[in-house]
Amino acid sequence: MATLKVVKTDQFLADLEDVVLFIAQDNVLAAMDMEQHVHSQVDSLADPNFPRRMGRVPGTLELVVHPNYVVVLQQTNTTVTAFNVLHVARQYP
Repeated sequence: MATLKVVKTDQFLADLEDVVLFIAQDNVLAAMDMEQHVHSQVDSLADPNFPRRMGRVPGTLELVVHPNYVVVLQQTNTTVTAFNVLHVARQYP
């Protein structure tokens, strides 16, 4: 199976920055680790077999990047797009 192109939207990047800044208030190293981990997990979506689950909104998928955070995705035959990073307790949609 072909590799997918991974796209990270500006909103995804802004959401991730918010998460990192929040974590950094208590632990800068943990914040840096989280940022690296999320980017690595999202980049792994280039492999169509990398695990993801059906999203809460029809037509979306979710990637659990941490017990407290999910990335909202959409996928086509050639591209997977990361739209948001959400805390699991957040009301969504």
